[in-house]
Amino acid sequence: MEKPPVFTPEEIARFRAELAARRAPGAHEPGRWSVSPLNRRTDVVGSLPTEVRLRDATLRSVETLPGVVASAGAKAAFLRRLVGSGVPEVVTAGLGGRDDSALKEEIALVKGENPDCRVVCPLMRSPEDVDRAAAAGYDAVQVWVQGFSETSRIYRPAVYAKAWRGEEWRTEDIPSDRAAVLERAARLVSYARERGLEVIVPLLMVSYATEEGHEEAVRVLAGAGAGELTLFDGPGGMSPEAYAHLVRLTRTFAPEVEVGLHPHNTFGLAVGCAVAAVRAGASAVELSVNGYCGGPGNADLAATALAFEALYGVRTGIRTERLTELARTGQELTGYHTAWNHPVTGTHAFCWGGLDFITQEAAIDPLLHNCVEPESVGNVRAVPFTPDSGPYTLADRLTDLGIAGFGPAEVDEILVRARELMAGEGRLVTDVDLAALAAAVIPSPPRT
Repeated sequence: MEKPPVFTPEEIARFRAELAARRAPGAHEPGRWSVSPLNRRTDVVGSLPTEVRLRDATLRSVETLPGVVASAGAKAAFLRRLVGSGVPEVVTAGLGGRDDSALKEEIALVKGENPDCRVVCPLMRSPEDVDRAAAAGYDAVQVWVQGFSETSRIYRPAVYAKAWRGEEWRTEDIPSDRAAVLERAARLVSYARERGLEVIVPLLMVSYATEEGHEEAVRVLAGAGAGELTLFDGPGGMSPEAYAHLVRLTRTFAPEVEVGLHPHNTFGLAVGCAVAAVRAGASAVELSVNGYCGGPGNADLAATALAFEALYGVRTGIRTERLTELARTGQELTGYHTAWNHPVTGTHAFCWGGLDFITQEAAIDPLLHNCVEPESVGNVRAVPFTPDSGPYTLADRLTDLGIAGFGPAEVDEILVRARELMAGEGRLVTDVDLAALAAAVIPSPPRT
């Protein structure tokens, strides 16, 4: 069917010229995105680096999700897709419950997909843990450092094991003050460096950090050989501004050490914290697919990557066209499904309803209401048929269903019947409904 034209070719040309005049290279990349040029002005958003390193911790984070019992095969399939997305660093699950052969197989899988992908082993608690990580072939280890003094005892697994057995756990090997906590961690950092491993030190519970205490921790751990200090905010109590401040302090106290962050999404600000921290000098962001982690979750890989790439022009190396498939694989792995409008990868993240102007504006410029092109992130644009849909949307939907032989009069009649059906039954019409309505309205072709 030839739909009655709304705009003339001359009008459409003028529309497109007006849009082009309001865009700027970089902020507008045809077929990828169209965002405000203000995002690329340093006088507006400040200075950002040309690239940032995204470290994915999904495999470790899913261990904190209740009810996730994934097979080794499912985890391997997920990991293959994860590395294939271009993530430069992967944090695996910890050593607990896994033998050395399993560790080596996992590292071999990563290196087989991308030899340059750095594999990080978390939760180093002892020299024996470091030895296992080194023998397995990890590139780097994480020596986690609790953020308190005596209160750090809460997070010592040995405390609970001994207390349960009625044994005395208040022994000399469990630090009781801040200096002892840092000294123990520093020894492990130094040992890991001696074993030839790169060392990342997550400083935990940084929303409780004082400036004086943070300086002490940074100087001790940097002096021990840490290559990166990662600011972990498990409670999610750090604002973007607070994160930026702590990054600047860290760089002041140890300018030779890289700074990373691991934000949580308690207030929906995890991506904002990542941007603010990178602007302040952080070089690595630890995150996860679909934001998986316990509690409010981490920064989401897809949303973070697109924020840096599209809004600010900061390269991540992520193959964005694989992000939606990766998100779906994460859902299959965990059984935890994201919201329908989850940023970037949600099933309806690119659905603005079925109004006629929504369907028609896409023909003029697809990057008007969708500032990101769905195909550039492996997603799809959805145009549902709703009570607000008009004849242009309906005509397009009938054509998509392979229905022919209709004109404006038939479309108008089907539209009336469809709205009556939706109002009477309190639901949207399905494709089957539309096909049945069309069959009842469109004249059958004459028999020959």
